Amino acid sequence: MDSQPSRRWRKFAMPLGLVLTASLGLAGAAVANGQDEPASSKKDGETLSYVVNTEADAGTIKRVTKEIKKADGKVVTAYKQIGVIVAHSANADFGDKMRAVKGVDTAGATRTAPLKAAGTTDVGKPEFVKVPKSATGAQAVAKAKAEGKEPLESLQWDKRVIRADKASKISEGSKDVTVGVIDTGVDDTHPDLQPNFAAGQSASCVGGKADTSKGAWRPFDPANDYHGTHVAGIVAAPRNGVGVAGAAPGVKVASLKVSEEETSLFYSEAVVCAMVFAADNGVEITNNSYYTDPWLFNCADHEDQAAIADAVNRATKYATDKGVTHVSSAGNSSHDLAASEIVDDTSPNDTKPVERTVDPAECPDLPSMLPGVTSVSSTGAEDGKSYFSNYGLDEVDVSAPGGDRRYQTPEDPAKDGGVLSTMPEGDYAYLQGTSMAGPQVAGVAALIKSKHPESTPKEIAWRLKAQAKSVTCPEEYDPDGKGTYKADCTGLKGNNSFYGHGIVDALAAVKK
Repeated sequence: MDSQPSRRWRKFAMPLGLVLTASLGLAGAAVANGQDEPASSKKDGETLSYVVNTEADAGTIKRVTKEIKKADGKVVTAYKQIGVIVAHSANADFGDKMRAVKGVDTAGATRTAPLKAAGTTDVGKPEFVKVPKSATGAQAVAKAKAEGKEPLESLQWDKRVIRADKASKISEGSKDVTVGVIDTGVDDTHPDLQPNFAAGQSASCVGGKADTSKGAWRPFDPANDYHGTHVAGIVAAPRNGVGVAGAAPGVKVASLKVSEEETSLFYSEAVVCAMVFAADNGVEITNNSYYTDPWLFNCADHEDQAAIADAVNRATKYATDKGVTHVSSAGNSSHDLAASEIVDDTSPNDTKPVERTVDPAECPDLPSMLPGVTSVSSTGAEDGKSYFSNYGLDEVDVSAPGGDRRYQTPEDPAKDGGVLSTMPEGDYAYLQGTSMAGPQVAGVAALIKSKHPESTPKEIAWRLKAQAKSVTCPEEYDPDGKGTYKADCTGLKGNNSFYGHGIVDALAAVKK
């Protein structure tokens, strides 16, 4: 079954993916062409969430906090490390009042819909895999362990592409390394995730304040919020004789839940919380298979979007400075992120979208286009660019298998062009999207960190690119022959717009 990727995740093309064929996700001058914010936003009596960005100074934050209360706002939390305050207010003039306060650099609403807005995000339907009892019995598990293979590993064409199967024979990664999955939550009760799950480094950041109570990191609705669980398996499903194997089956994986209940949207206050939490709780790598809602691109000349970009950038940089490496999916809209103009007709995605033309250089996709973040494009089973994948010279750093169920067919016995991984409640399913490509890279980054524990985020990013398998630009790219996904690949074999520096290589990451 094939699904049109969505633009939200980076799985298939939705929340920036393409769960199954959809999954994760991600950045303009909304006002550059004269479009204003939707009329539905900022109405008195409707409570919105805001980020107020100040100097990272205790005195300034204390003073601004008092001003927030004077402007009919309520402080949710203050990240003194980076000068970001999360607040709620039903005052339509709250943003303007905050921007006039001394010491406030930027301030704006993080959404255009009131808190607890209803709605759902279509992420596509996963292609579930029924695991035969013969593959899960004690005898089968013992046989799989003896052969060094997992029961469903023959279906994981993606792991053979990045040579993760061969890498595992040398190193599976260190238990001292944790990958934080910033996503919809992870079902840590899954038998193929539980052994490697780091509960002590997990939390729910929904709303902007970390909740570390037991199970808070799990999906709100396992039937719909399965994206994070799928991503976690791609990173670190252990070689335990059960199901599948991750790119780094020996490392730990933590869940940093940021998607809101019912809407499944990833707002900036939650992303800020997750980045800061990761930095302060020993997470070495973050995987970001999403874009920060509600704007696909956030423009500096739009007051709310500027505040969102400022807050997320501060949090990301804070984590980087504390040694956290960030990997992000490039997105599933078939956009050339190096182009001077992109038409965005999907934002804001929490109320009524307005069509606008943006310049990505001025309006970044968050967090994938932020400094120091490794951006990942998606490839299919034939190592070609996935039809849905965003691309862009010097905007994409590396590529990895995310699937392409329409135009690229894997070798037998793997008959599905998606990426097979874990799903909530013990299931397994195929998904496709840059959301699936990102965690392959996060896993390889974890292997590098395991082998070189003193390496900095900058060094890990360099090794990912230096060790990648170079892929040459195709002479022509028009997968359906009708121009629907037609794209021009520019650059050289070692660095081009489709593949960046190439497809990541797990085996190279662990070799001496």
